[in-house]
Amino acid sequence: MIKLFVGLGNPGPEYESTRHNAGCWWTDALARELKVTLSMDKGYHGLVARTSVHGQTLWLLEPQTFMNLSGKSVAALARFFKIAPQEILVAHDELDIAPGQAKLKRGGSHAGHNGLRDIHAQLGTDDYWRLRLGIGHPGNKAEVVNWVLKRPPLDDRIAIDQCVDRCLKAFPAFAKGEMEKATLLVHTSKPPRPHAPKAAPAPEPTATMEPGAITPQRTLS
Repeated sequence: MIKLFVGLGNPGPEYESTRHNAGCWWTDALARELKVTLSMDKGYHGLVARTSVHGQTLWLLEPQTFMNLSGKSVAALARFFKIAPQEILVAHDELDIAPGQAKLKRGGSHAGHNGLRDIHAQLGTDDYWRLRLGIGHPGNKAEVVNWVLKRPPLDDRIAIDQCVDRCLKAFPAFAKGEMEKATLLVHTSKPPRPHAPKAAPAPEPTATMEPGAITPQRTLS
């Protein structure tokens, strides 16, 4: 089961609404759902909340070390409370997924994400869960840094917020360790729009008269 939920981002109000903080948007929403408050804990270099679900202690964490040192915070809490990497879920922004979509995976490359890169290094393994929240790609690798550190347009932010809400529905499965069920919930997007009803077949054409035509009169013999 997941015992530590981590949301990645950069600290400070100037970064709060930028794409790179999408992971924090999810843990903020989770904290509201669980009715807990994230508070600064210098021992773990981040904002921390503790709660209990089904008799099991769960932790929420938002590192305040800046993105490229996220692992310092994650490893400090995980090691102190003996939380295994497989019991950690890291929510983060994902360039290769469109806004409004999300993917869940365990293990694998950090794909250049500096937060994941440092978590890999500090934990000594890539064997933890990631909730990949789509923010889209600027289309040009040279623009990536500016892209992630800017606010998304309103339509994209609405799509990401809706995705965050949808992914919250997977929390009970996360808490029970039902990861296959959680994956289905995360990967399922909005239901498809219903198809428009098929048009009724057009009636057979009927003979018509041209304008001004005179109807012939029957004559009596």
